[in-house]
Amino acid sequence: MNIILVSGRSTKARTLSLTKRHIAVAVTAVLLTVLVLAGTLNFLVLRFAPALPYLQDHLSAIQETRLAQNESYMRDHLNAMAKRLGEMQAQLLRLDTLGERLAKLAGVGTQDLQFSELPGRGGAKSAVPSRDFTFSELSQQVDVLTRQVDERGDKLGALESLLRLENARKKLIPTMLPVLSGHYNSNFGWRIDPFTGRMARHDGIDFAAPHGAPILAAAGGVVVFAEYHGQYGNMVEIDHGNNLITRYAHASRLLVNVGDMVLRGAKIAEIGSTGRSTGAHLHFEVLQNGVAVDPAHFLRLPG
Repeated sequence: MNIILVSGRSTKARTLSLTKRHIAVAVTAVLLTVLVLAGTLNFLVLRFAPALPYLQDHLSAIQETRLAQNESYMRDHLNAMAKRLGEMQAQLLRLDTLGERLAKLAGVGTQDLQFSELPGRGGAKSAVPSRDFTFSELSQQVDVLTRQVDERGDKLGALESLLRLENARKKLIPTMLPVLSGHYNSNFGWRIDPFTGRMARHDGIDFAAPHGAPILAAAGGVVVFAEYHGQYGNMVEIDHGNNLITRYAHASRLLVNVGDMVLRGAKIAEIGSTGRSTGAHLHFEVLQNGVAVDPAHFLRLPG
């Protein structure tokens, strides 16, 4: 770069030649000057700030503003985290309640599952150095746990519905003894007919019991027959659905009517000796798809 200097006092012009080296030195000098001035100004401000109340107040105000902004940021994030933790706590309480209900439905003691206690955890200390969670990592972990808790809650809710449905189905299967006390007097199948003395098929089970003893519904259902029958005497039939019907015969007194809904174990009649009978007893039958089957197959099932 060439710079030409012209002066009115002299008739000759001067020429200055600047190389890249000269320009680099000049720029460096300017930068160093700026840095020195900035450092000097910073030193003077810090050195004489106590003596300048206005400057000190201004610096304090800046620091307080920054602290307030940081505090507000942390408070907002902590409030958001506390809200999410509160939601998780509610979900966990819901899971505990669901777990206790499922345990009862499954016949498991809630004390065995210890819902109110934290599960045991442990292990050897890792050789890898540990570190603190960052706020972002903690937030991600809470998100993952929230999703998992929601998924577990939905699955447990579906499982509870299935268990309740299964329990309701079991209550419609005649697995309960229809008498409070008594014993088998005659089993299902071929036997000697007490009236003819010949071999004849017996389509049910006879329970010997005192006259007037209660007759109980072996399962829940709807009464479809409740009146006198020429062979069975005073008889009750209960439809349990799934093509299952139970029959209670030779009663002395009927306590239900057609169309009544009865629960498992409900008293429906009293022991007697009406119809084709030699003495006080209950004749109990199970009909599946309209065909008599051995009631003992059902009565052996867990009730």
